[in-house]
Amino acid sequence: MEEFAAAEKQIADWITTHFTIVILLGVGLLLTIASRGVQLRMLPEMVRAVFGSRQGAKGGISSFQAFAISLAARVGVGNVFGVAAALLLGGPGAIFWMWVVALVGMATAFFEATLAQIFKVRHPDGAFRGGPAYYMKRGMRNRAMARVFAVITVLTCGVVITSVQSNAIAGTLTEAFGEGARQPLEGAGGFSAAQLTVAGLVFVFSAMVIFGGIRTVARVTEWMAPIMALVYVVMVAVICVLNIGQFGTVLGQIFTSAFSPEPLVGGLGGGIMAAMVNGTQRGLFSNEAGQGTAPNAAATATVSHPVRQGLIQSLGVFIDTIVVCTATAFVILIAGAEVWGGQGVNPSNLTTLAVSHELGAWAIVPMAVLVFVLAYSSIIAAYVYSDTNMSFVFGDRAWATWGVRVVCVASATAGALLSLDVVWNAVDIAMAVMTITNLIALVLLMRWGLGALRDYQEQRRAGIADPVFVGEGNPLLPRDVPGRVWKRPKKSRARKPGSAG
Repeated sequence: MEEFAAAEKQIADWITTHFTIVILLGVGLLLTIASRGVQLRMLPEMVRAVFGSRQGAKGGISSFQAFAISLAARVGVGNVFGVAAALLLGGPGAIFWMWVVALVGMATAFFEATLAQIFKVRHPDGAFRGGPAYYMKRGMRNRAMARVFAVITVLTCGVVITSVQSNAIAGTLTEAFGEGARQPLEGAGGFSAAQLTVAGLVFVFSAMVIFGGIRTVARVTEWMAPIMALVYVVMVAVICVLNIGQFGTVLGQIFTSAFSPEPLVGGLGGGIMAAMVNGTQRGLFSNEAGQGTAPNAAATATVSHPVRQGLIQSLGVFIDTIVVCTATAFVILIAGAEVWGGQGVNPSNLTTLAVSHELGAWAIVPMAVLVFVLAYSSIIAAYVYSDTNMSFVFGDRAWATWGVRVVCVASATAGALLSLDVVWNAVDIAMAVMTITNLIALVLLMRWGLGALRDYQEQRRAGIADPVFVGEGNPLLPRDVPGRVWKRPKKSRARKPGSAG
């Protein structure tokens, strides 16, 4: 198993070094320049859009619920274990490259969410469906590329990402169970009582929500995602405030290590290439910008204008990486080499050990519960992505709908029992393939996103508080938007096209 994990790691690092870094940052910069820095100049508009996004669902999924689903996937173990893995393998400099990926990724997230809204379709159950597969098919008119991406997404989200999240739950909770519970049981295939208990918990809790469908997921994540993010941020913020005097030192380590040819901090990896590779991999896993998963959630929202959801999703990248991941990195770096260099330290327990080092041993159990909630919400969000793309490939057949639910629950359960290295390296490879495919589509469809952005801005400058998008006869778009979702209303443009049949 170790040899297989090592081979996976080599493949993942090669793809990241030669393709993902160049394409991810290149496309992000291109979209940033083309949109005149939409992620920075419209940051206040993003905040306004989020605070006004809970209304207007009209029986469907609100803009805020769609944001919460994607936030649930973003603010997950990538913020806890992903940052720890980036630091251990890439050194403090990896955090700098996570920031870079996030800042350009905000523009990427804006475009992919906006496109997902433009080319979404209404599902027979009344909800909307959309995402990269839909804008590849309806925008690029490339059915083959759309189907390939959809199949990759079903496998990545339904099998790999769900396994990673539950693996993270197992890694943290088994630490909280105590040494006795971590010993392998006779006749249990080498698994411990702690592992089997966690696998059972994951099965029960994930099945309860996933078998209820997308609307159930939306209702759960609407309150779960913001609360879990807030609790975690408050916890690490307390540690940062108590150690405010070390901020300068930590920032120095991050910036110096980002461009150093050799590791600078004992107990942590490093070197510029290690920092770039691991920062990019973990940054992408954490905030998903450009990966093509979050647009599946963005498309489900009932909004009056696609750009509104694009702005909201862009803000999600900022919250995930610039706020939550940075806070995690500061806590680990503040804890010092006494924690980094400890025996048995790995990505699954480093953040928990750092928090308990600063707050006391009592923090281990709350951290275990918090990680369970973080990862659990990401599991059910990954199900949404899988279900959307399964529907795209096979239609609304009952076997496809229930098949993806069963696979997601089974993969999440199995992930609690798998090797950490095998799972993490698999997700790196899968995400790289998804990301490269999606970024190609974003470049080819860039004019659609720019046209929608200009349409939104012109209406806002005209004093319209809630711009309305019309995809028919719109001179700012390359051509009419296919389908009926954004058709021009017959009586008055005041009616919201986003809620049309």
